[in-house]
Amino acid sequence: MDEIVLGDVTITRITEYFGSVEMSPDVFFPDSPAEAWHEHEHWLAPDFLDPASNVCVSAIQTWLLRSAGATILVDTGVGNHKERPYSPVWSHLNTGFLDELGRAGVRPQDVDLVINTHLHVDHVGWNTRLDDRTWVPTFPNATYLMPRLDFDFWNPANGHQPNLGRGNQNVFEDSVAPVHEAGRTLLWEDSYRIDANLTLDLAPGHTPGSSVLTLESGTDRALFVGDLLHTALQFVEPDTNSCFCEDPVLARATRRRLLTRAAEENALVLPAHLGGHGGAEVVREGDRFAIKQWAPFARLRAE
Repeated sequence: MDEIVLGDVTITRITEYFGSVEMSPDVFFPDSPAEAWHEHEHWLAPDFLDPASNVCVSAIQTWLLRSAGATILVDTGVGNHKERPYSPVWSHLNTGFLDELGRAGVRPQDVDLVINTHLHVDHVGWNTRLDDRTWVPTFPNATYLMPRLDFDFWNPANGHQPNLGRGNQNVFEDSVAPVHEAGRTLLWEDSYRIDANLTLDLAPGHTPGSSVLTLESGTDRALFVGDLLHTALQFVEPDTNSCFCEDPVLARATRRRLLTRAAEENALVLPAHLGGHGGAEVVREGDRFAIKQWAPFARLRAE
């Protein structure tokens, strides 16, 4: 089991997918300098970049936390059997995600809290499962914590025109609304204290309601930052945004703010999609950052 302990919190890495996302660096990160990928290729490959195919490598994973007696999932990946016409790489998957969760000793009914850091296609998929022809909450006893700003932004009834375009089509309908209609959601604003170890705060830019989960337990610190970083290159090129950021200027400012905090507090930064060791501690180097050391998870490798 890929597991570490920080203070009183146990963190287990549950992987749904690891490999190519079928996007080249210039498409995925259009404002990134091409020379940066070449300069850092020696350590980006193979965990974050496949130079031979010129595609980015990404993980879809869930952070399983056990804190203050509760079983908590941070983000729920893509999910099975979802119709994703404008995100074909995530369409109609049939993965063994729940089996992976079971190997970590967790059944769906054991989950107390689900945290969606934001409501993109690859963060809410396992919120629901298909029961005959009906989408039902996968974790029937859990409270699903969703940022209200994202809930309102992605609700098709509100008519927003996101930068992601149709890439999030069907997501609200099959992975968010069924949970809300079942009375399982808690829509939070500004910040939300989960327990003595864990706090949610808004970290907008990538989406209006993007959030960061802070772990503070004893002397240990960690930041679960969702899509604040999609690739490890953003540790050393913090002004680089993905093509999916709704507010690029705010996304850059938020990323710099949280990386500065991580460096000052010696906090482990755990994004949603990093392969390799899954995250890192960082140090400040002028107006940039450098990787101090990788997270102590076993190295996730592409097949």
